[in-house]
Amino acid sequence: MIPSRRVPTHPAEVLQEEFLEPPGLTQVKLAAHIGVPVQRINEIIRGKRGITPETAWLLAQAFGTTPQFRVNLQANRDLASSLPARSVRRLRKAG
Repeated sequence: MIPSRRVPTHPAEVLQEEFLEPPGLTQVKLAAHIGVPVQRINEIIRGKRGITPETAWLLAQAFGTTPQFRVNLQANRDLASSLPARSVRRLRKAG
């Protein structure tokens, strides 16, 4: 069972540890390969920038994954990080 209080892994950790380090790719090589500024990749890796749908598509093509893989990682992280401090009671049907 997955712990309910655990914040999902940041997409940058997955990119770095699963896709860049094993084959020995650098941020510079990845950026050049997918045609984006190195700053974009660096900001993603540092957790300063999220994975946009466009970047998800480019990474999917480069690594043979799906764009949904990256977008889902990002969405799960964003949702967990944005949990409201207050709760709202559930609406009831009128009638």
